[in-house]
Amino acid sequence: MLNTYFRVIVGTMVLLSVVLTYYVNQNWMWFTVFIGANLIQSAFTKWCLLETILVKLGIKKESEGCKI
Repeated sequence: MLNTYFRVIVGTMVLLSVVLTYYVNQNWMWFTVFIGANLIQSAFTKWCLLETILVKLGIKKESEGCKI
């Protein structure tokens, strides 16, 4: 469930930043850059602030592997 929330939130933020860049100001592109840099950082460190926030809000992590 956590993975689903994470993907929806990040995807929404990226789309929102692209819309804001196009219609409001080009400086909103820096928000997209921040999101991308944060995703790259989390790939190396295995830590993501959004994941920490979602867990504290009570979103359950998926179980490892599949159950038969």
